[in-house]
Amino acid sequence: MIVYASTKADFINDVTNDQIEEVILRNYQDKLKRNTSFSEIQSWRESLMYMNLILMDHDIPDDAGILVEFMIPQSSFRVDFIITGINERKEEQVIIIELKRWSNAVITNKDGIVRTAFKGGIAETSHPSYQAWSYAAFLSSYNETIHTDDISLYPCAYLHNYEEDDQITSDFYEPYLTRAPLFFKTDKQKLREFIKKHIRAGDNTEIMYRIENGKIRPSKALADSLLSMLRGNEEFIMIDDQKLVFETALAGARRADEEQKNILIVEGGPGTGKSVVAINLLVGITKMGLVGKYVTKNSAPRTVYKAMLTGNMKGSDISFLFDSSGSFHQSEKNAFDVLVVDEAHRLNERSGIYSNLGENQIKELINASKFSVFFIDEDQKISTKDIGSIDEIMKWAGRYKANVRKMDLKAQFRCKGSSGYLAWLDNTLQIRETANIFLGQDEFEFVILDNPAEMRDIIYDLNRENNKARMLAGYCWNWVSKKKRNAYDIEFEEFGFRHRWNLEKDGMSWIISPDSVSEIGCIHTSQGLELDHIGVIIGKDMVARGGKIVTDFRERARTDKSLSGIVKMHKQDPLSASTLAGKLIKNTYRTLLTRGMKSCYVYFVDPETRDYFEERMEYICTTN
Repeated sequence: MIVYASTKADFINDVTNDQIEEVILRNYQDKLKRNTSFSEIQSWRESLMYMNLILMDHDIPDDAGILVEFMIPQSSFRVDFIITGINERKEEQVIIIELKRWSNAVITNKDGIVRTAFKGGIAETSHPSYQAWSYAAFLSSYNETIHTDDISLYPCAYLHNYEEDDQITSDFYEPYLTRAPLFFKTDKQKLREFIKKHIRAGDNTEIMYRIENGKIRPSKALADSLLSMLRGNEEFIMIDDQKLVFETALAGARRADEEQKNILIVEGGPGTGKSVVAINLLVGITKMGLVGKYVTKNSAPRTVYKAMLTGNMKGSDISFLFDSSGSFHQSEKNAFDVLVVDEAHRLNERSGIYSNLGENQIKELINASKFSVFFIDEDQKISTKDIGSIDEIMKWAGRYKANVRKMDLKAQFRCKGSSGYLAWLDNTLQIRETANIFLGQDEFEFVILDNPAEMRDIIYDLNRENNKARMLAGYCWNWVSKKKRNAYDIEFEEFGFRHRWNLEKDGMSWIISPDSVSEIGCIHTSQGLELDHIGVIIGKDMVARGGKIVTDFRERARTDKSLSGIVKMHKQDPLSASTLAGKLIKNTYRTLLTRGMKSCYVYFVDPETRDYFEERMEYICTTN
């Protein structure tokens, strides 16, 4: 999405008339349906005044394209400033400029990371050259138009308040300085020459509009890229907070100490790249010669990862790299240098099939490793057995006198990069109140269907692309086909719809099985994984009544074990039981509704719930 677009001449006119930040703000509010901070408005005013001075050069064409706040497709990232045009060989060019108001920065020992005054204090953040380069590389990776039309991208950074020093230009950052040069306070003419080198004529072909509306390359799935990553290839470009978390974790791994335990807690919602960073971290610590494992309680992602590696790695090597959280109750203290714990919210208290082994999985993981990294999203707890929480980690960290650092992953990569969709979903499910009361038209393709058979047919069609579309449902139907192979589990006779839960033959690898599109998956076979397209059936365990989301655990299937013990709890303390069950049911649907990277199709069993969701959509995207 382009927030502001004009020619160089019109941009200069908007700045000269002291209205540039007002124009951008109006466009921002109109297109993104939200406000921004006073500090960001100030940054527009100041930084764009400097860019105005840069562009006051007769050799930079008046009809060159100027874009401000371009949202990179498939992510929630925004590029500060873009100039488009044609070079002397008549080739299409795009200059990406990262604007910074910094006046100083200090070198760190982390690749692509500096320390500077940032977000109200001194903090670590991406080096401007790394940031500009990563935005260009990410955009190029996902946009087919850039390749088919042979469009060249040239990233750079302009620090208009910064006097050049040997910190930010250290040889340590040379790989990124080469890819995306820095320009400082006294470099106005150098930046002009950089622009003129690449742009000699204006943009009469609307380059960025073609890029924005061009064909998007298939999104990479972590499971598909796993083998390449383990072989040391860079499959996912880590940007901003992902890069900072990754480098901070690597630094912690280097300091792994027998005497002093260290813990890193990383919070991040669906699609923020927790698993991508976790797998990259596994690769990084392995390269360093450290003993580490990727750990998750969820068997579905572990099964899928192992299936993707089978035939390319020894089974023993695969088993050593990926392990269940219930495997450490007998581990010796500091048996591992690093344990990378993904989906830490799903950790259980005790281990084993009968929950009769060990004492506490969080305690056992901390005990077994010198350095523990916990990736967590407490709003993805879906079972009464899930004890993973920041408070619980902090409790055991205190027992071991461990040093603890907490970090966040906020940028969005799933759901077409729409953080607005996730905020709308949280607000609509009444998990937390957000400003996203309505779902904007450009946020994410969320389609409500009146007919489950139509949803199925859409998923079938989409699955023909690359086997990355599946149906999911809340666990409101008993798994009768487990024992009666010819029986169907989820039936809507009036629509000619009858399907089975995912069959045992595929187990936890259901989501990648080539023949499983006709089956319906549940939370247990999809959490921690991603698809391009999903169709979700929302059952009667969660309905809307009078504008309120109401949950009823009694509508869950008898064969569902995620609410085990809730009936007994309800007899003893009805209010606490209902509150807990309600939270877990909402979290389940939140997780199901965020498995898709490109689209989500939904069928509501309950008509009033369908109306409730539709009323909260700014555009009506339904079929009848």
